[in-house]
Amino acid sequence: MNTRTKDTRWLASVALMMAVVILLANTPLGMIQLPVIKATTVHIPVILGAVLLGPLAGSILGGTFGICSMISNTMAPTLLSFAFSPFMSMTGILGMLKAVWISVGCRILIGTASGWLWIFLKKIRVAPVIALPVTGFFGAMVNTGLVMGSIYKLFAQEYAQAQNVAVDAVWGLIMATVTASGIPEAVVSAVLVGFIGKVLLKYA
Repeated sequence: MNTRTKDTRWLASVALMMAVVILLANTPLGMIQLPVIKATTVHIPVILGAVLLGPLAGSILGGTFGICSMISNTMAPTLLSFAFSPFMSMTGILGMLKAVWISVGCRILIGTASGWLWIFLKKIRVAPVIALPVTGFFGAMVNTGLVMGSIYKLFAQEYAQAQNVAVDAVWGLIMATVTASGIPEAVVSAVLVGFIGKVLLKYA
């Protein structure tokens, strides 16, 4: 297969995975509305794309996820949408930039980190049956860790106001969200990436 054909196939594959990300992001299966935040499964095709197509593809898919998240939080806002949508910013231009980082920047890094972890695990010859779930779990935790960590670092005061709590209580609430939402998301991601990835690798 020549380079041009490989590039065309890669672009077509990325476009197909982008369609999956967009589809999930716009259905109840992709962003599940919880009382305070939207739990997501959209990171799963991002991680799978990073495994199958590489870190660059994963980054593109993560960016697509982030843009979808930004739109979702703009069109159907929640208590925390100010941290995900620049259009919901309560702190001007700086707040808008922070929101873009959380909604898009953090999601780009899901694909980047997952893709490079997969390359590393292959290099040290970890069997796919182990490497796939590990990558799935890690990618999901990158999502949760970066997003919730960034909210804590960048929007602690606004988060406290939205939750009607003291600022020093924010860390506890962040960790509660990671425990109640992030860890179950990561477990589901590990299972699905392990199962779906094993099938898709046969055709990669």
